Amino acid sequence: MKIAKNTVVTVNYKLSDAQNNLIEEGAQPMVYLHGGYENTLPKIEEHLDGKEVGFTSQLQVEPDDAFGDYDAELVKVEDRNRLPEPLEVGMQFEGMADGAPDEEPMIFTVTEIADDKVVLDGNHPLAGMALRFDLSVVDVRAATEEEIAHGHVHGAHGHHHGEEEGGDDSEEGDHFRSQPLH
Repeated sequence: MKIAKNTVVTVNYKLSDAQNNLIEEGAQPMVYLHGGYENTLPKIEEHLDGKEVGFTSQLQVEPDDAFGDYDAELVKVEDRNRLPEPLEVGMQFEGMADGAPDEEPMIFTVTEIADDKVVLDGNHPLAGMALRFDLSVVDVRAATEEEIAHGHVHGAHGHHHGEEEGGDDSEEGDHFRSQPLH
């Protein structure tokens, strides 16, 4: 079966920077719903469209097509007493960018801790980087009607709907690991 809209694609991957320094080698394959559902980077979908099981290749994705350029405006310094303790580098907090009260909250990562100040960075950890993906398609199948309706994969490596989440009518807690890049 060829990769096309409304197919579920299983891909083994290795992620490196443009100098081939390993960033992540997927312990589990990436499984996504193909066809513009924003379950993976658009350049990956474009590259895999029409391919079949067994296809392997390397794809370089520039920052504009990945996680954007690094934006120094998304780095802010806060008083340490405004954040919970214990506080460690790498912790993440949801917050608003300075001067953007009408925008969606974003995730800030603690990058430095000084005596009474903390540096928070709202950039994605891979922002500003050209990324190199080694991809190997290991499975392609037709998506179920339910997966298409929900816009993501169900089952192995996908999302499971259950009564503890409010049943199939609820989208609360509906988070599919679409990009195992974090």
